[in-house]
Amino acid sequence: MQNLNNKSILITGGTGSLGKTLTKTILKKWPDVKKIVIYSRDEQKQFQMAHEYPEKKFPQMRFFIGDVRDYERLKRAFHDIDYVIHAAAMKHVHIAEYNPDECVKTNIGGAENVIKASLETGVKNVVALSTDKACAPINLYGATKLTSDKLFVAANNIKGTKDIKFSVVRYGNVMGSNGSVIPFFLKKRKEGVLPITVSEMTRFNISLEGGVEMVLHAMEHAWGGEIFVPKIPSYKITDVAKAIGPDCEHQIIGIRPGEKIHEEMITSSDSFFTYDLGKYYAIIPQTPVWRIQDFVNNFEAKLVRPGFSYNSGENTEWETVDSLRKLIKEHVDPSFEYGAL
Repeated sequence: MQNLNNKSILITGGTGSLGKTLTKTILKKWPDVKKIVIYSRDEQKQFQMAHEYPEKKFPQMRFFIGDVRDYERLKRAFHDIDYVIHAAAMKHVHIAEYNPDECVKTNIGGAENVIKASLETGVKNVVALSTDKACAPINLYGATKLTSDKLFVAANNIKGTKDIKFSVVRYGNVMGSNGSVIPFFLKKRKEGVLPITVSEMTRFNISLEGGVEMVLHAMEHAWGGEIFVPKIPSYKITDVAKAIGPDCEHQIIGIRPGEKIHEEMITSSDSFFTYDLGKYYAIIPQTPVWRIQDFVNNFEAKLVRPGFSYNSGENTEWETVDSLRKLIKEHVDPSFEYGAL
């Protein structure tokens, strides 16, 4: 594991679920980290998070109000930073559909600003968060995140002699993250009705800790330009409903604008550039800045078969109602009892 003691780390969107778990993990594993900068635009969330990390006990913590749309502010925040984890985004599918220009400004313009500011300030390593919705996107949110992915991959081509790497981590629904289905169902079960879009719907599932582990993996192992994809289980939305509210009415309400029935993380078109690394897949750039054979030798990487794709509906690993209940209790709500309302 890479040593982050005496290193400076900045997390855009750092008050979100993943940013908070990353912060907690870094402080626990590397108590002598030089600095963790939480960069976000929500002053209330920063106020609340600052209370969790009082200055006297956590002198490494910094809270920096700013928007990724603001290049000059980013550049100032990136001064003396070694690692940037880019987690800021507009992520709600239906809100992006209704406010497309705002989504483009944050998810695409923001990505461009992060790249430019990193190149200007001596940052060494940038890891950007993606989403399964960026793969063969059918909604604006997914399209903006795919564009963001492409920008970060291509940033390795314009770094010149600068000692910097850009990579991407792409994963599915994060269990218990803000706005995700499990906290929503936990709240709705008190009303006795769980709204389900369509009964066939499936999603990939990863814990916040799994997401953090992926980011740290990319920080340590990326050569620059990879999109890392985890091997993770899927769940059926109906099984989530059974796990949380078996006695509730499961009401089918129809699919929302921009939603897929199954999510995909690697398309068959990606298969020609996708390598199996064991715990993860890596989609490598079509024109990497390093030799592919060196990469293959170093990681014992195996090219996947032509036409391979990875989607939540055809996955080989599945959560069950029982396993979901255990995971909810472990990762989302320690007080969760499926029979209790």
